[in-house]
Amino acid sequence: MLMTVSRRSPMLQPTPRTRFNVFSMLAAVLLTLTGLATAAEIASPGARVIPEQITLHGPRATQQLLLQRAQGEHLTAQVRDDVVWSSADESIASVTADGRVTPVANGTTTIRAQQGNLSSEVQVTVDGMDNEDVISFRHDVLPILTKAGCNQGACHGALAGKGGFRLSLRGYDPDRDFFNIVKQDRGRRVEFADPGRSLILAKPTGSLPHKGGLRLNAESDDYRILAEWIARGAEAPSSEDPEITALSVFPARVELRPDDKQQLTVQAHYSDGTNRDVSKWVKWTSTNDAVCSVNENGLITAVGPGEGAVTAWFSSRIAVARATVPFAETLPKSHSQLAARNFIDEEIDAQLQRLKLPASPLSNDAMFLRRAYLDTIGVLPSAEEVQAFLADPREDKRDRVIDELLERPEFVDYWTYKWSDILMLNGTLLRPKAVKSYYTWIRGHVEKNTPWDQFVREILTATGNTFDEGPTNFYSLYQTPEEMTENASQAFLGLSIACAKCHNHPLEKWTNDQYYAMASLFSRVRSKGWGGEPRNGDGLRTVFVADSGELVQPRTGKPQPPTPLDAEPISFEDPRDRREYLADWLTSAENPYFARSITNRVWANFFGAGLVESVDDMRVSNPASNEELLDRAADFLVAENFNLKSLMREILKSNAYQRDSEPVEGNELDRRFYSRYFPRRLTAEVLHDAIVQVTEVPTVFDSIAFPGADKQKTDFYPKGTRAIELYDSAVESYFLKAFGRNPRNIVCECERSNEPSMVQVLHISNGETINEKLQADGSRVTELMKQLEHGMSLETLVDTAYLNCLSRYPTSEERSRFVAILQETPQSEQRQTVEDLYWALLSSREFIFNH
Repeated sequence: MLMTVSRRSPMLQPTPRTRFNVFSMLAAVLLTLTGLATAAEIASPGARVIPEQITLHGPRATQQLLLQRAQGEHLTAQVRDDVVWSSADESIASVTADGRVTPVANGTTTIRAQQGNLSSEVQVTVDGMDNEDVISFRHDVLPILTKAGCNQGACHGALAGKGGFRLSLRGYDPDRDFFNIVKQDRGRRVEFADPGRSLILAKPTGSLPHKGGLRLNAESDDYRILAEWIARGAEAPSSEDPEITALSVFPARVELRPDDKQQLTVQAHYSDGTNRDVSKWVKWTSTNDAVCSVNENGLITAVGPGEGAVTAWFSSRIAVARATVPFAETLPKSHSQLAARNFIDEEIDAQLQRLKLPASPLSNDAMFLRRAYLDTIGVLPSAEEVQAFLADPREDKRDRVIDELLERPEFVDYWTYKWSDILMLNGTLLRPKAVKSYYTWIRGHVEKNTPWDQFVREILTATGNTFDEGPTNFYSLYQTPEEMTENASQAFLGLSIACAKCHNHPLEKWTNDQYYAMASLFSRVRSKGWGGEPRNGDGLRTVFVADSGELVQPRTGKPQPPTPLDAEPISFEDPRDRREYLADWLTSAENPYFARSITNRVWANFFGAGLVESVDDMRVSNPASNEELLDRAADFLVAENFNLKSLMREILKSNAYQRDSEPVEGNELDRRFYSRYFPRRLTAEVLHDAIVQVTEVPTVFDSIAFPGADKQKTDFYPKGTRAIELYDSAVESYFLKAFGRNPRNIVCECERSNEPSMVQVLHISNGETINEKLQADGSRVTELMKQLEHGMSLETLVDTAYLNCLSRYPTSEERSRFVAILQETPQSEQRQTVEDLYWALLSSREFIFNH
């Protein structure tokens, strides 16, 4: 938090069942006397073997089984010690002492796991034992090389390769990799007659000098698979190879305690209907090491409280497992849960129950009012609005205020500014007339409450000139199919796919081919006229769609069929505007990314952080803090036909949003699960406008910068224009820059900063924004001094200052302290003291933060 140094007056600080029955008692006594079972087993005697559906296809198939404690569908810690595994028919399938099943003959049998009084069974089906045992370059060889690190960026997967040998990063180009391994340099890397002498085996095992060190054990199954593949003639990848359609990780969700261990296992599902255990070749990553860590073999270690996720990456596919580590064994006795008001509370309350996190009570009325105003319309409530709200006896007054805020004209200004951040309205990238056209178009749609899907569709399919058709400026900002693809995906889907331009995405499932297939949808967008440079006119540009033109995929030298991500392609000969097809897919209710992305952005506005953080990073390997909530919120938005106000209303009405920001016993460490409202510093524009609102002295914004031009006075921003009403981020403002406004150079919320700095401290303390506005002749202080001369009491003056700045009445102690200071002040210094009173309030954390 920001710290301030007192100007004269003292700085203000914010005025910040368990039920037992006879059975449970007997069970506890039995546990103590016998020592035959743990407490968890008495409370939950169930257990389950996972995966619960096992089919082994072919003689090389295996499957690792796990025994988990279970409470119904809820899985807790893995049973790891002294488990006895057995097969009902070992002529069909056998099982090792650690639970790995291997096939023997076609048929069905049952595998049983037992530890003490815990036991569970799973049925195993074996088929394909009579089929030829084929080793696939695509699905067997490449995963081994990837797991060993051979095709990573630091090794042969680098752009130039290593030691004259180059592989595609993480195996994204199997055909090229096969050629480089088997055919390049006259096949020197494989020796069919003696596989062990092959460079692809001799170097990583250390038989020959290798700068990459030891990467492969000559006694391992991986070595055997590679050797057999070479001995059988090193079969090439084929277009007939089955494709991986999905990954499944087991257990998908588990509850652990600190220091618990949990093994994960992964199945790959293929287009021919088969599946297999690929756990040995998975790349594992923990998204939050403070909750749980994971080693290279998929073994989780629980670290601390929270909900963490572990991602499993295999052949450009990703699956996610979730681990819950409760904050306590039980909820505090003092915890009292409010009745859920909507689906938001249902999901958050369920998560708090899992995490054993108590919720803070609802905030008081003054705190709620200030919070809702700032988050919904970006302004403080006036003193009169605060007084009226606090005096209103109606039980539904909060709901009434929410409805009123959503219809306020300031709502239009605030949310137009929010969407202008995403769409990069920036006077250094667009000329002034184009900026104004784009802004006016956005504002008109916010004012009409245009559904988000329609809003985005109009941008994607825009044609015409950039002065008359505002959304065409999207294509002025991004002028190549690749740029259009990357920025549309980032802005409207929250997906960063730029990495896939050169190779398969290392953190996601997007392939190089998918990238260029998506970019092909923009390949016929054309424009004429460009005003980016002053010598080229005033910035008028006309966007249109040509009848022909294709984007070549550099890797293949051919264009990819135009295809939205995860959709079906359209024909090259299809005469329609390909962007219409893209818009149909992108804004569809069935699109798994579109509704979630905008839902997450709206959520982040009201809670200070998205359910997915960062809000621009919606990849599968970066899961939400509450996936069930994000799914339900996105489904709600779809059901409401993408009416963003409907979603905002649900958020504002929820208990989760209206909770107090003060922690209670047990939720002090929560930063992610909404057991309370998390205070955060006001954004640069809102903070600036709040200072202007309190002092009643507006800032004059009168210059716009654009490339190669001198700063020019404009009539864009008449006196009284608020920071939140500025068309673009090129308007000069020391205050906005110092407090981290979004410069809008790229489509990323990461450009906006709420990080505190010494520059901010000094500016609040001694800068012109607060001090000069308080000292100005026309300021609120001037008016108050006149009212003092006409009989206003000092108590009323202090109350007014608190209502203006903090949207609440002062406490009795606060009032008496300031009244005493004012009474002791000589008449000649009274204005200075009133300025100090306002300065103390405006520089306090209670003013600078939303809470």
